[in-house]
Amino acid sequence: MKQGMKQLKVIISGGGTGGHIFPAIAIANTIKKRYPQSDILFVGAEGRMEMEKVPTAGYNIVSLQVSGLSRKNLLKNISTLWKFQKSLLKAKKIIKDFQPDIVIGVGGYVSGSVLYKATSMHIPTLIQEQNSYAGITNKFLGKKASKICVAYEGMERFFPKEKIVITGNPCREELFSPQITEDEAIKEFNLDPSKKTILVIGGSLGSAMLNKSILNYAETIEASDIQILWQCGKLYSFEMNMDLAAKGNPKNIHIHEFISRMDLAYKAADLVISRAGASSISELSLLGKPVILVPSPNVSEDHQTKNAMALVDNDAAILIADSEAIEKLIPTALEVVQDEKELKTLSANILKMAQPDSANRIVDEALKLIGKDNE
Repeated sequence: MKQGMKQLKVIISGGGTGGHIFPAIAIANTIKKRYPQSDILFVGAEGRMEMEKVPTAGYNIVSLQVSGLSRKNLLKNISTLWKFQKSLLKAKKIIKDFQPDIVIGVGGYVSGSVLYKATSMHIPTLIQEQNSYAGITNKFLGKKASKICVAYEGMERFFPKEKIVITGNPCREELFSPQITEDEAIKEFNLDPSKKTILVIGGSLGSAMLNKSILNYAETIEASDIQILWQCGKLYSFEMNMDLAAKGNPKNIHIHEFISRMDLAYKAADLVISRAGASSISELSLLGKPVILVPSPNVSEDHQTKNAMALVDNDAAILIADSEAIEKLIPTALEVVQDEKELKTLSANILKMAQPDSANRIVDEALKLIGKDNE
């Protein structure tokens, strides 16, 4: 940072899920790398996972009380609107006290209050939209935002065309270390190096449908020459371990409640089975991993199916509907993982969809908005 230049101050707001938090932290890390003296403040939603993850990453965070609109219970929305009003007052105070040069929103209801207030106070705002189908908060903010960074083509359906820049989604940096080897990955999970590996990940809490799909075919998997590396999730760990024990604990099914070394898990995998969250898709694209996507039906506007279709239309992934997973998922996976030609095609095509260096590109756009891009 140049001598005599005032310190760069940035507010980053958003959260609710890992899909919002990981990109937010990646953006913050990039700002810190380029401007070590910068001051970054996160604004999250009270009681959500960002309140734990952001301090662990070394940043300050303050919270607002917000909740989403309910489509089923309209009376609930009275308290939601009351909370929104209160959160606007608190957001105004946070912005006034902190005096940011720019406010960056990564999605989730909490970013609504903060960015809405920032635009009314004439502070530049940048939105990062991870999905191929824009969320309700970002659609609302898009009209006023100074710049909108997206990961997919065709986003002018939701946002003013002149504000859109395709940057991709920032990913967790630790996944891309060139130092990690397949041997290390095999050792970490006690795998058999002579067998093909299918990695199954249903998010940090787990996916009931993906878990049932594996159990339904446990005997078929046991009889095959394939091994499964399976993150079953916190919510289902006890039950899944019991059910697997009842099936004799097949040696080629490696069950974990949570996999912290995702870099090694991806390294070990010949094929991945995953939900279709934007962060997961960005990671898989950058790593060039062949994948079967099972979009979660429990997300707003079915955006995971839309994310998945962006890949399927380019022959860059296979899609299996959640409702068909129990019957079709494992038979399809066992077939695909043995088909070298198919694996190569999927890998080459998903790699073409990757947007490398996203965090730097987003930070470039932010700096342009505050006139620091030529330093």
